[in-house]
Amino acid sequence: MELYVWVEGNAQVEELEDLVEWLSHETELRGRIKLAPAVPAAGELGGLPEILVATLGGGGAVSVLATSLSTYLSQSRRRAIRIKVKGRQGQEIEVDAQRADDAERLLRIALGEEQRDSSL
Repeated sequence: MELYVWVEGNAQVEELEDLVEWLSHETELRGRIKLAPAVPAAGELGGLPEILVATLGGGGAVSVLATSLSTYLSQSRRRAIRIKVKGRQGQEIEVDAQRADDAERLLRIALGEEQRDSSL
């Protein structure tokens, strides 16, 4: 199971690098998180790392990622950051400080494990 994660807000590359550093402290996620350049559109050149690829297997990796994202977003200096996540089947969700408590359910929607309801 792969999730593609990117940050929206000011200083996107720096925030994404900071997020990777943050997630690297989670034992369950070590070796499962990497930075990658976004796939350029036709006529664009590749560039700086713009996405994080999380390869999650079985076990509690999704829960660990959700808890870590919630904690990351709840820090006061990150309240304006939005983290977007896209699953391999195209399901896309957004997590921010206001929805941080719902991160696990949102990640499971991106993975195709749960259905999106109309409030999303």
